Amino acid sequence: MEKEIENYLEYLRIELNYSENTIKSYEIELYKYKIYLEENNIKYINITKDEIRNYLKYLDKSQYKNRSISKNISSIRSFYRYLVSKDKISKNIFASIRNPKLERKLPNYITEIDMERILNFPNIKEYRKTIYTIRDLLIIELLYDTGCRVDELVNIKLKNIDKSKNQIKVLGKGSKERIVFYGEYTSDILNNYLKERDIILKDKISDYLLVSKESGKLTPRRVAQIIDEIMKLVAIKNNVSPHTLRHTFATHLLNNGADLRSVQELLGHSSLSTTQIYTHVSNERLRAVYLSAHKDERK
Repeated sequence: MEKEIENYLEYLRIELNYSENTIKSYEIELYKYKIYLEENNIKYINITKDEIRNYLKYLDKSQYKNRSISKNISSIRSFYRYLVSKDKISKNIFASIRNPKLERKLPNYITEIDMERILNFPNIKEYRKTIYTIRDLLIIELLYDTGCRVDELVNIKLKNIDKSKNQIKVLGKGSKERIVFYGEYTSDILNNYLKERDIILKDKISDYLLVSKESGKLTPRRVAQIIDEIMKLVAIKNNVSPHTLRHTFATHLLNNGADLRSVQELLGHSSLSTTQIYTHVSNERLRAVYLSAHKDERK
């Protein structure tokens, strides 16, 4: 089984272009499953539904939360789907195994007032400008203005940018390409950054948009660190990640009248149900506005 898992992970890496973080997550879940099978002398090829039920009971007794169990089952189901595609097995037995129901958490997002503070970070008195200031501002702008994922952001190449149309081609999950758009304000910042980019690179050459002195390309982890530093500077205490800015992009669009289907396309969601979580955020906002404005004083 170990060899098949390694082949599968390589398939995710090479053919589906999954990020290393995503691949590592699959690896952890599949080896968790592998250890259980070995301890219980179960062959992964011939596993039965009764044995799968016992495995689910084991996860439950081990006090895994529904979200963790769902992640594990989804990883295993995907692995078996791969085995079917490679003619290793004839049927994906996990296709009929349902994930446990999850309580969907509302995505964390930033208010429009706080976003203005964040985007204004270079003008804060305590901030010391560096050669990276315009790059870091562009990072915030692109995540908020396009809604792209951090993996998509760091993999933007100069050739992917069409400045005449204010659009960028990004490579999303499963190697799916899509077009994201940016406004005039971001366009100005992008143009200013491109003037400074060679200074950052010094003698290095890179195809990628976002660069540093040390390397020709930023990593998702470094982007997260940059955002964390900016949040501390502007005194935003909530946990803000690159994905928070993606959530904020979607929430602000819906709050300002965008339709759900358009937001789905802009985010690159394959299913509308994934995008619908943002309608709950908008509904919560409407509810707060209603309760604040409509004071029912009848007795």
